Amino acid sequence: MQTSFQASQLADPDTRHSEAILRKCVHCGFCTATCPTYVLLGDELDSPRGRIYLIKNMLEEGSPPTEKVVRHVDRCLSCLACMTTCPSGVNYMHLVDHARRHIAEHYRRPLADRLLRRLLGWLLPRPWAFRLALVGAWLARPVRSLLPGRLAAMLALAPARLPGPSPVDRPQGIAAREPRLFRVALLSGCAQQVLAPEINEATIRLLTRHGVEVTVARNSGCCGALNHHLGQHAAALAAVRANVDAWSALIEAGGLDAIVINASGCGTTVKDYGHLLREEPAYAAKAARIAQLACDISELLSRLTLRAKAPSALRVAYHSACSLQHGQKVTAEPKALLAAAGFQVLEVPEGHLCCGSAGTYNLLQPELAGRLKQRKLGHIEGLRPDVIAAGNIGCLTQLASGTAVPVAHTVELLDWATGGPKPAALAGRL
Repeated sequence: MQTSFQASQLADPDTRHSEAILRKCVHCGFCTATCPTYVLLGDELDSPRGRIYLIKNMLEEGSPPTEKVVRHVDRCLSCLACMTTCPSGVNYMHLVDHARRHIAEHYRRPLADRLLRRLLGWLLPRPWAFRLALVGAWLARPVRSLLPGRLAAMLALAPARLPGPSPVDRPQGIAAREPRLFRVALLSGCAQQVLAPEINEATIRLLTRHGVEVTVARNSGCCGALNHHLGQHAAALAAVRANVDAWSALIEAGGLDAIVINASGCGTTVKDYGHLLREEPAYAAKAARIAQLACDISELLSRLTLRAKAPSALRVAYHSACSLQHGQKVTAEPKALLAAAGFQVLEVPEGHLCCGSAGTYNLLQPELAGRLKQRKLGHIEGLRPDVIAAGNIGCLTQLASGTAVPVAHTVELLDWATGGPKPAALAGRL
């Protein structure tokens, strides 16, 4: 793709990087077939190729974005299926992230939209505040039908039960129960520890049972992804720096073999820390080191020999989160682990398409997210599974809100198969 940026524009490192990305695009259109919004809407501007044209023109012109450009960029899920399909290696993730930052800085949204985005960007990364908000959401559920679309969608996703804080999410070290093989830091996350603290609990049990020492670092927290994808650049980088500092202190104190993440949306962002802080001399090298150590929980578990206690023939529909299969290119490991533990793993048709969760997408674009959820659940329920497994809290919450089939994190099933308790979602069912 030809570009016509001015030399003054290319002095900005983000614009320079985006121009290099744009020049790789050859307009082939392979990306359209795997783009969820194009599949639903059939609009070229709601495909990666169409958005690339819009972003190119927006960045070259340097003028405030139009409502049309913002609308089509907002509809992008950042599922990154286009990057899996692209034969030219176009880094659409970095391009659309730059576009969102540019929009946040140069476009004035309607008041209600601005307030909602600010609320989500402040609320979700703070577990204590998010927990209070969920209590309010639970109380407001009886009047959900009277509320406008976005507020109704938020209430629909609020869990029917709200577990209390888990002690495992406090800063601490948990020794391996077997001779130590690895020492890792676990990202305890933000929204996940409120919505499903049992995921971190199962992760720690599973790891320590198999010779892994786990540390939850003091001052580590939200990975920054929520703010990053909302275009809230300063808040996102503040979270990134805090985690880099926290984990670097652990590395310097005793070394780490890995930084383990059990929410794949977070993992995609942490693996990109080197890029996010590449222009900051005080952080660039440390952030690159953190990114190299980051791994999805399934990647670390694949380096261990899990000892299944009571293999189960349960039929598991494995939903491959977009951030895992497209963002991190981790596809085989979760399914292989489940199969080795004795589960019957079912392939979900159209497994490359997003479920509609996509961070805050199901709150900001509830109509499209709902259509994608129903499409995904239609394929899953057609398999008649006993349980749905996934490796990302957003997907788990999204799918559970639309089906009676129990939904559990992959590590909960693996923990159960190797001696841990039955996942809460399966209690009283199997």
